Amino acid sequence: MKKRAYLDGCATAHALDIIGDRWAMPIMRELILGPKRFTDLRAGLPGISANVLTQRLEELEAAAIVVRRRLPPPAASQIYDLTDWGRESEILFQVLGRWACRSPLMEAGMPMSASSVVLSMRTMIDRAALGDLNATIGFRFGDETFRAEIADGDFHLDRGTIDGAAVIFDGDQNALAGIVYGGQPFEAVASAMTVTGDRALAERFVRLFPLPPKAPPAEVVTAPAKP
Repeated sequence: MKKRAYLDGCATAHALDIIGDRWAMPIMRELILGPKRFTDLRAGLPGISANVLTQRLEELEAAAIVVRRRLPPPAASQIYDLTDWGRESEILFQVLGRWACRSPLMEAGMPMSASSVVLSMRTMIDRAALGDLNATIGFRFGDETFRAEIADGDFHLDRGTIDGAAVIFDGDQNALAGIVYGGQPFEAVASAMTVTGDRALAERFVRLFPLPPKAPPAEVVTAPAKP
């Protein structure tokens, strides 16, 4: 057990014991879509130091959340992946993400990794708005490609080829986040994101991820003066 623990029988307290340290959940977020090398994790988490990343990975591995393995030759590189149990944590990110984006203190426009943007769309998709839409949407963020399949009122988005996609978003994932969540027009981010294919479909797609309303600020209640 780590030195700092809640020593509380509540399962939520235990969850915080194992993933409550700084950077633990962002590391898990980066691995939900699949395994990554140490350098890939650092690229997705530019604020973390190599020493802290190493320490957190070791702690998550000891907690049976992360597994480390070496790819066979010719790659022969070491990668990190979530265990089956670790991958079940996506529901935590979805619930916590929807709750936290209602915060009146959350700043808009903060940088997001490619994995973070993709997971946010998996979380915020309004399936009721899909209607009879059937389409394949592709995304290229640097060296990573993702594929969204929309059919029969359902939505699936994961790593995959963009071949044959009706629309392809290519460029900086933060530019796409600005369109989807910030309401920016395509023209405003044209230098960072290109959109090819069916423009009407692209316009419809980016409106499928409404944010929940912000929580009202806390009211300051002044106690009545004593007589």
